[in-house]
Amino acid sequence: MGRHTRFSLPIATALLAAFTTLSATAQSSGTGAVQQPAKVLRIGYQKSGLLAILKAQGSLDDKLKPLGYSIKWFEFPAGPQLLEALNANSIDFGYTGAPPPVFAQAGGVHFVYVGAEPSGRHAEAILVRSDSALHSVAELRGKRVALQKGSSANYLLLEALKKAGLRFEDVRPVYLAPADARAAFESGTVDAWAIWDPYYASAQQALKARTLVDYSELNAPYNFYEATRDFAQQHPDVIGAILGQLRTTGLWVNDHPVDTAALIAPKIGLDQKLVETWVRRYPYGTTAVTDEIARSQQIVADAFYGAHLIPQKVTVKDNVWQNREVTTSLAKK
Repeated sequence: MGRHTRFSLPIATALLAAFTTLSATAQSSGTGAVQQPAKVLRIGYQKSGLLAILKAQGSLDDKLKPLGYSIKWFEFPAGPQLLEALNANSIDFGYTGAPPPVFAQAGGVHFVYVGAEPSGRHAEAILVRSDSALHSVAELRGKRVALQKGSSANYLLLEALKKAGLRFEDVRPVYLAPADARAAFESGTVDAWAIWDPYYASAQQALKARTLVDYSELNAPYNFYEATRDFAQQHPDVIGAILGQLRTTGLWVNDHPVDTAALIAPKIGLDQKLVETWVRRYPYGTTAVTDEIARSQQIVADAFYGAHLIPQKVTVKDNVWQNREVTTSLAKK
């Protein structure tokens, strides 16, 4: 056909109609070049959380596909950094220990508690080196303790000191992210280290670190799932699907710690036996944030305010997401 060939008007009209039909078919089937992009859910996770297991399984991806969502995963070393990302609207959903959302709420971060998880009594601890002369929390007076500020370890240290008759001001906190804290601990720059799994289990295995105290004789707070307030309000079906899958997977993990460790160890680059150690320390059981759980979190918030570690008193229930349908659904599982 020459480059000056012209179609008659009826033929041109027919060709245009055929092209329009093919384009519409390609868009609706998702097989053509003009695919409609899936909506993306951005999830923040940590190595030791249940979200890391869902990521390895791919089970949440399957759950959200019918809702038109794909997932983009972002790993964080600790809860405070994750909630900073939530505040910057870089992620939509995440998981942390109890203290990070307290600090976030005090700092004006726009988020809501959407779910809770029981924490393990042996999943975090204050450690000393094997050759340390320290054998009790009371002996930490005047000592340097490494910790991530605003993390779950921050509350453990606060409560352990209180039980020993000390105040937070009686120790010398050295605020470091987990990797830097480990380096300081190994080198002897600090006297003790308040840390959670898997860093805790790794220090026990590789450094033969000695546990000074864990939550065995203290009230362990809950861990939490958080979302931006806008996302939770606009997409309750997605939040419900995530929490439902967390509940299902968590109960499976409780019964299959060896299988779980085998699944995720290569994904997160840790020894399988080490992973199994911390998997067994968590009693998974995702639930809605009940009034009782909110009250327990208020105790955490009040403790930080009383220790002058947050600038203002916060009311936890103001940031608890209310959705009766999701709450009822979780209660039935």
